[in-house]
Amino acid sequence: MSQKLLLVIPPFSQLNTPYPATAYLKGFLDSQEIESHQIDLSIELFTSIFTKEFLTEAFGEAQKLKEFSFTEILKKKEEYIQLVEEVIQFLQTPTIEKAQELSKISYFPVGHRMSAVNKSIQWESGEKGVIDRAKHFSTLFIEELGDFIRSNVDEFFSFTRYAEQIVTSASSFDGLEDSLHYEPTLIEHALFDILEQKIEEFQPTLVCFTVPFPGNLFATLRSGQFIKQFYPSIKIAIGGGYCNTELRSLSDPRIFEFIDFITLDDGEIPLVRISQFLDGKITINELERTFYRQEDHVVYQNKVPNTIVHHGNLPAPNYEGLPFSKYVSFLDVINPMHRMWTDERWNKLTISHGCYWKQCSFCDVSLDYIGNYQNTTAEDLVNKMEKIISQTGIKGFHFVDEAAPPKMLRALSNKLLEKKLEIPWWTNIRFEKTFDDDLCRLMAQAGCVAVTGGLEVASDRLLEKMKKGVDIGQVARVGKHFTNNGIMVHAYLMYGFPTQTDQETIDSLEIVRQLFQHNCIQSAYWHQFTATIHSPIGQHPEEFGITITGPKFEGFAQNDLWHDDPMGADHSMYTKGLNLALHNYLNGVGIELPLQEWFDFEVPKTSHPKFKIAKVLKSRIDT
Repeated sequence: MSQKLLLVIPPFSQLNTPYPATAYLKGFLDSQEIESHQIDLSIELFTSIFTKEFLTEAFGEAQKLKEFSFTEILKKKEEYIQLVEEVIQFLQTPTIEKAQELSKISYFPVGHRMSAVNKSIQWESGEKGVIDRAKHFSTLFIEELGDFIRSNVDEFFSFTRYAEQIVTSASSFDGLEDSLHYEPTLIEHALFDILEQKIEEFQPTLVCFTVPFPGNLFATLRSGQFIKQFYPSIKIAIGGGYCNTELRSLSDPRIFEFIDFITLDDGEIPLVRISQFLDGKITINELERTFYRQEDHVVYQNKVPNTIVHHGNLPAPNYEGLPFSKYVSFLDVINPMHRMWTDERWNKLTISHGCYWKQCSFCDVSLDYIGNYQNTTAEDLVNKMEKIISQTGIKGFHFVDEAAPPKMLRALSNKLLEKKLEIPWWTNIRFEKTFDDDLCRLMAQAGCVAVTGGLEVASDRLLEKMKKGVDIGQVARVGKHFTNNGIMVHAYLMYGFPTQTDQETIDSLEIVRQLFQHNCIQSAYWHQFTATIHSPIGQHPEEFGITITGPKFEGFAQNDLWHDDPMGADHSMYTKGLNLALHNYLNGVGIELPLQEWFDFEVPKTSHPKFKIAKVLKSRIDT
């Protein structure tokens, strides 16, 4: 019997556009003549939660509690229930006609988020401003309901993750196993209803979940638990980013009570081999990059040599079957760069597999998704883009590379211009000097609207230590080249790198302030450094002045590491102030304020002159 695969995006992932893993897999499986269908349980569940029927049930459950949070929402429950479907429909398909109503705050019940709305936001004139204001108020309305649900109905609920708190750094399976034996929540019952409907519709023999993040694992295992109980003949496989980084050392067999196979790295060939095994065409010893349970032991089967499918030979992703009409455009942050993650709809595609730099000391350079760099041609890439547009009806592309190679971006831009294709796109880059004014102008002419890149720590000493291959001056010049050509720039920022001092943290903030001030970047995001076991720092901590202190590996996940940094600052105390400063910079506020303004404790004065970035930008020499 030939296998029928059901490829599943589990709750909760992006809400404005589909996570691309299942589309990649389906494109390849089609080329191998293996029948497959795909569903996005994330958006299906989200849109089933924000309905009159579900909210009525949720409010009823909350009222059974002796104490509950957000009482003002419960008092106005009828207003929320009556309005919710109207708001979701608008966020799915915004129209100026509906926006005229929803752009008035008086149209909504005013809860804790709506009452704190930023009244100083400068909206654009005309229809765009009206629609944006309506999107913003609608987003706050849905977020108020989300807060209520999380506090009173299901503590695991969040818009882009589910039960992440019990999965993060789960070196033991104990916590997951305990939670999986609890009575399912209202949301989980809704998940089961959708899953049952899809299984009955597609009649799969193998259900395959992509698990890109910790916040996708619990819902995946809950789904597996449901399938094992009610459809015991169906086999279940999981793979994706979480498995690739966290489960490589798996030895605890208990997870296989809920699933049958775990695949590592690129999933195309492992799924083909699992299908062939289930068809009786190969033996279990011929599986590739796959964990399974044999009696009471975990077995990792990886037939060598592996079957290699070069990135350039992969077919186009196939988005057929994904419910594009259901995705929602949220607008919680008005910053034009941030809204690209939550508001716009994008096709997702990869220019190159892996990273052409693959030297950063904090990065998982030892793993396939970073270390195995493979390229394609501009002709092949544009052909895939045209095919995807014909499937989805969406013209925009987000290239989700670890770091898009400048040579490929030049070739891609030339090919798009040659074919006279007007396609907006954005991607992730390294701030390297190859991105001069000429290349940035070419990319803008070819439709590039934004780039993201890792500035990380704005300290030349630490940038050298982390082997970024860039310095502050170079980042400033490259950012300015992009923005001078109308391309927005988002910088990923890190604090707490090994041996980073209080002084360097404040100096980094000063550099970030100046980069905003001089329009080198328009958006950024801080995250606190965490050592990972697959990075050079995790593998050789002594070379970076730190000591790994845990967690103790107990057979399940192994990725994030705890560390002691005797030379560094107490970095967690800076989290609130760094984020507060950045929030204001994102909204064009507080650029001129002293850095001390953002902290409720004494911080060092910056050692950087206020004209440091200005001086760099006046120089015409790229170092």
